[in-house]
Amino acid sequence: MPDLTTLALFAAATLALLLVPGPAVLYIVTRSVAQGRGAGLLSVLGIHLGSVVHVAAAALGISALLAASATAFTAVKYLGAAYLVWLGVRKLMTRADGDAPLEAQAVSRARLFWEGFVVNVLNPKTAIFFLAFLPQFTDPARGPIAPQVVVLGMIWITLGMASDAAFALLSSAMAGRLRRSARARRRLDVTSGVVYLGLGAVAAFTGESAAAARA
Repeated sequence: MPDLTTLALFAAATLALLLVPGPAVLYIVTRSVAQGRGAGLLSVLGIHLGSVVHVAAAALGISALLAASATAFTAVKYLGAAYLVWLGVRKLMTRADGDAPLEAQAVSRARLFWEGFVVNVLNPKTAIFFLAFLPQFTDPARGPIAPQVVVLGMIWITLGMASDAAFALLSSAMAGRLRRSARARRRLDVTSGVVYLGLGAVAAFTGESAAAARA
């Protein structure tokens, strides 16, 4: 187990990183604005179930294999990118009906949860991040590395869920008035679609420099 000083430093570094919005935060905010607080919070849960997968992969050394294998990295990268682009295209093709008041789009809870999970678990950048970040706070002299990585990962997930939930609550509270207008909803759909497409592009080009270095 890492000592208390190391855990405190890790928590501080984690909070600093979490306060800088990344792809997961953009996804949560988009869901919260378009579909409400509940959708945002379910997306948070799904995303951090994906984080559990990445922590387990880092602890077991799977992330190391992903980083070393150009084929595996490319396959996961483009699966994630394709999924995000599909979400973006679907949003851009949504049509609003006139100027009637709009209610939040009815989407099953299971779908909200699993979309968040897929978006995170298919993001190779997250896998590489955990591989690079978590081991920095481990110490072989204090025991096996894998349990230390798991402990650090659980701290990351706990702090991440708290900060991401705050983003979801804030963004959904600010979006209430916009959702009453079909025209505003259409703008939200377009914005959401552009965000998803942007995330897909980020996923597609993640690690290009690393891949070039390996070539």
